Amino acid sequence: MTEQTRHYDFAADALFLDFDGTLVDLAPQPEDIVVPPELITLLQRIQQESDGALAIVSGRPLDQLDFFLAPLRLPMAGVHGAERRTADGRIIQLPVADVHHLRERLLPLVTAHPDLQLELKRGALALHYRHAPHLEQRCIETMMDALRHEPGFSMLNGKMVVEAKPHTNKGDAVAAFMNESPFRGRRPVFVGDDVTDEAGFAVAQAEAPGQTARGLGIKVGVGPSQARVRVGDPAAVRALLRAALEAGPAGRPRQEETAG
Repeated sequence: MTEQTRHYDFAADALFLDFDGTLVDLAPQPEDIVVPPELITLLQRIQQESDGALAIVSGRPLDQLDFFLAPLRLPMAGVHGAERRTADGRIIQLPVADVHHLRERLLPLVTAHPDLQLELKRGALALHYRHAPHLEQRCIETMMDALRHEPGFSMLNGKMVVEAKPHTNKGDAVAAFMNESPFRGRRPVFVGDDVTDEAGFAVAQAEAPGQTARGLGIKVGVGPSQARVRVGDPAAVRALLRAALEAGPAGRPRQEETAG
């Protein structure tokens, strides 16, 4: 279904970007992702064009994002908003539950199946089954059972991962950024690929006082989504951002919007 044609304007927009599956391709292991050589330069240019109204919003911790995007030090939300770096460099860490008891409940499954990977974060824990897709239901059931004994977490099913995360979400992070300079008053545009990004789409596309226009969600890849725009893959995301930069402030390229 075709909606209206719309401009993407970095001079008026606040841009929020997921990382894995959005800016970079997914990898068999989280540490194996490859950052395209042009990505750092592209983000630097967007940061300049937008007067700093660019933030990464990810399930990864901030230190991992900084490692992959060095030497950039962008505003960021990590662990679904449980930790956040503002545009002026302040680090905000929300209270989170201790994950170590939860980890102990999941270790027997991971020990019995070495193809599974347990990723420990501050206040969150991800159980990856990309190398053992036949164990998907077992991973979900084990996580559900563990969370019945360990309050303080929400469960999310992502792409080949089931995650116990804090009760924060990416929408909360977007809303927090939108209350701060230089994001305040701009039109929010959120780009993401997974179910964890739906909360970001919801906040971006909601009507909010003080915004120049209703915001926009851009879904990367297949699957149902409330986002009003869809692009194919991370390469298409980078191409869209690059085309918007090359068009300049006088006229951004127009993109056909397709409901997911």
